Amino acid sequence: MALVGLAALAVAAAYGILALLGVVVWQRRRAPTSLAGLPPVTVLKPLCGSEPRLYENLRSFCEQSYPEFQLVFGVHDPADPALGVVRRLQAEFPSLAIDVVVNTEQHGANRKVGNLLNMLEQARHDILVMADSDTFVAPDYLAAVTAPLLDPEVGLVTCVFWDAPTGKIWSRLGAMYINEWYMPAVLLAWVFGHRAYASGQTLCLRRATLRAIGGLGAIANHLAEDNRLGELVRGHGQRIVLSHYLLRTTRDESSWACLAAHELRWMRTLQVLRPRSFRLLFLSFSLPLALLGAAFAVTVSTVAPAAWTLLLTVVVTRLALYLVHRRGDERGLLADLWLVPARDLLILWVWCRSFFASRLTWRDSEFEVGADGIMRSMSRIPGVQKPLASEQIHQRV
Repeated sequence: MALVGLAALAVAAAYGILALLGVVVWQRRRAPTSLAGLPPVTVLKPLCGSEPRLYENLRSFCEQSYPEFQLVFGVHDPADPALGVVRRLQAEFPSLAIDVVVNTEQHGANRKVGNLLNMLEQARHDILVMADSDTFVAPDYLAAVTAPLLDPEVGLVTCVFWDAPTGKIWSRLGAMYINEWYMPAVLLAWVFGHRAYASGQTLCLRRATLRAIGGLGAIANHLAEDNRLGELVRGHGQRIVLSHYLLRTTRDESSWACLAAHELRWMRTLQVLRPRSFRLLFLSFSLPLALLGAAFAVTVSTVAPAAWTLLLTVVVTRLALYLVHRRGDERGLLADLWLVPARDLLILWVWCRSFFASRLTWRDSEFEVGADGIMRSMSRIPGVQKPLASEQIHQRV
């Protein structure tokens, strides 16, 4: 048992070192972008309700240093409060091409994709960028994500991101999930040559590519619509490029119940995407794995010195993953340090719970998710009905 514990500690230490290496390598990666020859772009922004920092996030897309681009905002509900923010932006940027699509029609179980399908008809340009509403970008964002498409072998461009939480403790715990576990895992896979990652925070592709893979309707019932889109693009013989651009997203969790529901949905998504390796995901929970290993190893004198050394390595690398993304952050460097043990135990609990969960909650609707990743609605989505022609509204500036 002592040797088993020592092995667990070694695995935890190795993973912590490699994950930290992935983040550091990524942060040192830079790719200068020129505006010369970049084609016109349409940005599709699906909206749903009022969100913290919504105005600041949407406004950042209006301030792009890009030759020609169009913004299309879409909602399902004509009374959606997000429309007020869009109206404000229309008044602030009268010379910018901003379209608003309000359409109650739902295509498939994935409401986000249904919203995008409604918006797509108003896209004027052949380069499409689909970006979530909680994303904040700098003026060079569009140039960074569009430039790789100048290579005809590239079919899809996506981005990594880091979460900026609101002040609530649940939001801070949620941001730590992304910043200190999920993104390091993505970047570690990238360092070792994995090129299949695709994030719905940004998906940039040609309209011709989208048509060739069957359009957005091909992913309208998928839980992980971004991953499915990436699979279809690769199946079409084109590459996915992970842009050097780092997005900032807003994380707002109003309660423990919201946080647990979100993380269970994300963990269930990982289970659907990687069913064979999902059980091994425990090996990436370095601190719980190390503590378990230490419980077996540190009391045995012959292996105790090595066990303590490995445990210290795990603790140091875990603290480094906590600190590495906080440089220049407005939050105090050590403000959430006390949450690290709770965060790591929580991710272990969510992982365990995901083995017994097939129903998930997404924006007040319940879905059954099969092993194929297809969502099946278990409850009617409030306010979404088959629309009449008079219910479809399009306003253009």
